Amino acid sequence: MTNVNDDTVAAGTPDLDWDAAAGAFDDEPDHGLRDPGIRAAWAARLRSWLPERPADVLDLGCGTGSLSLLAAEQGHRVTGVDSSPAMVERARAKLAGRDTVILCGEAATPPVGEQRFDVVLVRHVLWTLPDPGRVLRRWRDLLRPGGRFVLVEGVWGAPHPVGIPADRLTALLAPLSPDVRVERLSDDPLLWGRPVEDERYAVVAVV
Repeated sequence: MTNVNDDTVAAGTPDLDWDAAAGAFDDEPDHGLRDPGIRAAWAARLRSWLPERPADVLDLGCGTGSLSLLAAEQGHRVTGVDSSPAMVERARAKLAGRDTVILCGEAATPPVGEQRFDVVLVRHVLWTLPDPGRVLRRWRDLLRPGGRFVLVEGVWGAPHPVGIPADRLTALLAPLSPDVRVERLSDDPLLWGRPVEDERYAVVAVV
């Protein structure tokens, strides 16, 4: 496996059938956010990362839409994108009646045409893409002036860890943003449903 510090970050699960995984995806505490404490913890973090005013949020690799739902509940207009039709189906059901649009497409090249956003929100997706630097530059073009990235990533798994470390991601963002903030998430077990010892973090970068 490619070292996670390399310029090209190897996908840890390139052959995973996300349609097959969709049925059990929300069973993970930080995916389904079914526990009220975990849900409240993610809602509080998201509120601190997103603009105070209602904003247009693009949630890439949205999965079953748990973060999209939290953002919508906080008054934001959300467009979610996922490559799995089964995930998209579940996200649409979860967000029915909200000011949201859920599209089927690739996170690296989201099918949003000329639409621009105030926030590009991505959780545990960037590390799976073969050229994260190029993808970030493409995503930057989807942001309005003064928009922001909200990127939740990490390095996890043993004995062969996968992911993208915070220092690597901040280096990739440096040419794109003069304002990059890293928030460590590993020490908050409420976010994950259990204590974790690996590297988990969020980056908020204003462009």
